[in-house]
Amino acid sequence: MSNATEIVKPLMTVDEFLDLPDDGVDRDLIDGVLHEWPGTPVTYRSIAHSVAEADFATSLNLWLRTQHRPCGLIVSGEAGFRLRRDPAVVVGIDVAYVGPEVVERSQGQRIFDGPPILAVEILSPSDTSERVANKVTLCLEAGVALVWLVDPKFRTVTVYGPEIPPRLFNIRDELTAEAHLPGLRLDVVDLFPDA
Repeated sequence: MSNATEIVKPLMTVDEFLDLPDDGVDRDLIDGVLHEWPGTPVTYRSIAHSVAEADFATSLNLWLRTQHRPCGLIVSGEAGFRLRRDPAVVVGIDVAYVGPEVVERSQGQRIFDGPPILAVEILSPSDTSERVANKVTLCLEAGVALVWLVDPKFRTVTVYGPEIPPRLFNIRDELTAEAHLPGLRLDVVDLFPDA
């Protein structure tokens, strides 16, 4: 029988999480527990990651301009999203389409208060399969309608949804999301300019 006492830390609040220094450390708050990846500063992932983020954000912005107002926002650069309140889940998302309701509810806040409609996660050289799978699961459980997992190295996009099996798209395919992003049609080859 062990006499060791386990020290249980109190769960971190969203406000405590947001008060952490902006020191380049990649962080998420998952179920009130701080997760840090100090070896993977947000701004130095890879050139391929940066190019893919810019290309997806640009393509989605062009689509958004064709939509009726209010139509929400396209955001990029690890935009912060509170996916759940208790226990708190806050994650950064590479590129996202945020619906007008969440945009309105988030006015004056530092992060979006609710899930986006579309989350685009771009693989970085330092990503682990466990971390990526966990983030996709958290997003879907929180109500994100679609998650696109982008692999710049293999020029593929895997689409996840709560009611659909994952589907892999390559440079010969066209991405659509009619139920959630009406009229969106993207040739995958155009999202990877060096393909």
